[in-house]
Amino acid sequence: MINDKSLSIFLLLISSIAISFGGLIMRNIEIANTWQIIFYRSLFFSITILIILIFKYKILIFNNVKNIGKAGLIGAFFYTIANIMFVHAFANTSVANALFTLSSIPFITAFLAFYFLNEKLLLRTIIIMLMAFLGIIIMIAEGLALGQIYGNVMALGTAISFSCFAITLRKFRNLDMVPTLLAAGLLIIFITFFITFDNFRIPIKELLLCFLWGGILSGFVNYIFIYATRFLYASSVTFFMLFEFALGPFWVFIFLNEKVSNNTLFGGFLVMMCVLIYSIFEIQSSNKKIKKGRINIT
Repeated sequence: MINDKSLSIFLLLISSIAISFGGLIMRNIEIANTWQIIFYRSLFFSITILIILIFKYKILIFNNVKNIGKAGLIGAFFYTIANIMFVHAFANTSVANALFTLSSIPFITAFLAFYFLNEKLLLRTIIIMLMAFLGIIIMIAEGLALGQIYGNVMALGTAISFSCFAITLRKFRNLDMVPTLLAAGLLIIFITFFITFDNFRIPIKELLLCFLWGGILSGFVNYIFIYATRFLYASSVTFFMLFEFALGPFWVFIFLNEKVSNNTLFGGFLVMMCVLIYSIFEIQSSNKKIKKGRINIT
């Protein structure tokens, strides 16, 4: 029977593949502006999380939302900042610059986890992470530039904020932090409502794309993310995000027929191999502990 750690790794791989379609979705949104995208994406995301909570808690939903306390509100704050900055980053800088900065998330998370949670990484994990980062650099080296400072700052803010979100989840992993996603979604809706209140109209096609991106993909992925932080190091959970960054350009090539360079192919392949190798090592390590009777949460 599959153990919790192995299940977390499997689900993270699946969710990384799912959310990697985000760039393709955003590329197909041509009319809606950045704030409109954030508003509708968060609206559908919040509805999805609310449905999950109702299904899970039924009449006790309000008590469980209230139980997240200060820890949940802190997590919601970081998640809110990360999501708003994420969309602004892709809208105001090149994909290469955004991906380069966002790929620092596992490393920022590892540093914060070491400092605040005393989480240490094995040497092999550090080597695999560095190899994956090299793959990202190979993928996007041709597109890196110093321009578009605002977008680059937004990408860096996303990386730092999301890393803090992951640390918060890991720190309070004994609490059910799924309601944190609802709190964050509602906060984003509140902020963007006052910015876009005079202009909510977007094409039906783009509304459906926001539903797909926020309501289905982001809803599923973030639920899995919170589940996985209970059984994996914070840096390990965010490491799987590199799989998303590597796959993104391939969907644009397949569905929009955009040219993909040999560097992108090679770098993306290297990143995906690193993530898969890491997954195999972690699953084998988890199974060995179970056989030895050392079943514990990392």
